[in-house]
Amino acid sequence: MTEVPSTADIHLIQRCIPHRYPFLFVDRVEDIVANERAVGIKNVTFNEPHFQGHFPATPVMPGVTIVEAMAQTSAVMVSLSLDLVDKEPLVYFMGIDKVKFRRKVVPGDVLRMEITTIRGGSKIWKFNGVATVNGETACSAEFSAMIDLSQSQG
Repeated sequence: MTEVPSTADIHLIQRCIPHRYPFLFVDRVEDIVANERAVGIKNVTFNEPHFQGHFPATPVMPGVTIVEAMAQTSAVMVSLSLDLVDKEPLVYFMGIDKVKFRRKVVPGDVLRMEITTIRGGSKIWKFNGVATVNGETACSAEFSAMIDLSQSQG
């Protein structure tokens, strides 16, 4: 198994997960510890398509995209941990629990997503995620996902 890098830039992220514009919600992943944790960074900009309708006069990042950004961060960590880079794994939500939204996320914010593995190592993983802006909690959630390699190239 290859050593897991401690950071992933956008190029490595795209080799780990299949998401692309307009549904790629993580720009960088830092502090990666294989199978355990990672920190995702999302630079929120006014140019994102969801702001056209959510809401035109007062743009707010939809809560579901914040949860999706946390899930994408965890998927990058899992892909790197299981040596799935360039193998095109698909990751599917299985459950989202204990979701709380505490602060709006708006253009200009830097969303920091701290992901910790609750259970992992096989096809089914469970995570705790906390997304913050300037140290203030914007969202917290527990979520589980399944890694599907049946369509992968590896």
